[in-house]
Amino acid sequence: MPEPVLALPGYRLDLRFHLCLSGEHDLMSNPHTSSSGESHGSVSSYIIGFVLAVVLTVLSFGVVMSHSLSPAGTLAAVSALALVQVLVHLHYFLHMGGDSEQRWNNMCFVFTVAFVAILIVGSVFIMNNTALHMMSR
Repeated sequence: MPEPVLALPGYRLDLRFHLCLSGEHDLMSNPHTSSSGESHGSVSSYIIGFVLAVVLTVLSFGVVMSHSLSPAGTLAAVSALALVQVLVHLHYFLHMGGDSEQRWNNMCFVFTVAFVAILIVGSVFIMNNTALHMMSR
């Protein structure tokens, strides 16, 4: 019996959609296994990552709220803590390490970071030039 996929059964928008997609067969042999066979993190590694992320967030908040540093020092400290927090997330939650099996994942990540950096720098450059040219009139 096909299950409703796209809409509620009363609207009949999903009639035979499931049968067309799967050829009336279950496509997944075992939906609870990883496709690459790699193990995901253990509960203890997730807890360590979560605790580190919370500590880094509290430290960032404390640096900003204490006003103990100059504005430039605060910016540098928060930026450094943010970079460490990104590394914690990459290691503990996304499981990106220096393993040779992770090479394609790391290359895709580097490409994504480069693309986003080019997009942000280009947008700031365009906005700065537009503001500069608009002020000169």
